[in-house]
Amino acid sequence: MDDTEEATTQNSTVEQWTKALARSTGSPGGGAGAGLMLAVAASLTSMVAGYTEPEEHTRAQLSRIRDQAQVLRTDALRLADEDASASRAFGAAFRLEPGPDRESAISRASIEAAKASAVLGMRAIDAIDSLAWLAVHGNRALVADIVVAFGSLRATVTGARTNVSFDLAALSSGGGTPELTRQQHPSLWATVGALNAALDRIDALTGEIDHLAAPTDAE
Repeated sequence: MDDTEEATTQNSTVEQWTKALARSTGSPGGGAGAGLMLAVAASLTSMVAGYTEPEEHTRAQLSRIRDQAQVLRTDALRLADEDASASRAFGAAFRLEPGPDRESAISRASIEAAKASAVLGMRAIDAIDSLAWLAVHGNRALVADIVVAFGSLRATVTGARTNVSFDLAALSSGGGTPELTRQQHPSLWATVGALNAALDRIDALTGEIDHLAAPTDAE
């Protein structure tokens, strides 16, 4: 794979994909990176569920969590690639000559980019419950893996929230207003609030299991 070939999560090694991420092209960019972090969170969720010895009343729940996490891992990689495609269109719109065509292209690209980030963020929100369950019922020896999974989810939610906000703000660059954007795209606007709430929940859940790790400040 040379530097001119498009890097995707499907046709690239980790080394190749991160090399493409390091280039100043924006495709893949932070949004695609957030998708990859969601795949990491899903993979760790599946792993912890697999390492957890089920009791009779938790067997079905563990099976559901693992199955859902394995589906999410695949979906997250697809969403990462879709975000990279949206980023290419976004960048191309901003490179157009100033004028009505550029403003229209930026508006269309901003909406599509915001939708891609919103989908990614909502999938991350859906994954919180499974990880929260494992934080209570999962294998205690894997607390570090659960914390890393929470951190990966947080990165996804943070990236999605910031990208949706930025893309919505870009709609105002053509003379619109935030209030007009809110009226025209209420679901995207509401997504930002949902993602903010998810960040608070992830932080609270992570804090609740911190005591399960061996303390480093004990005298």
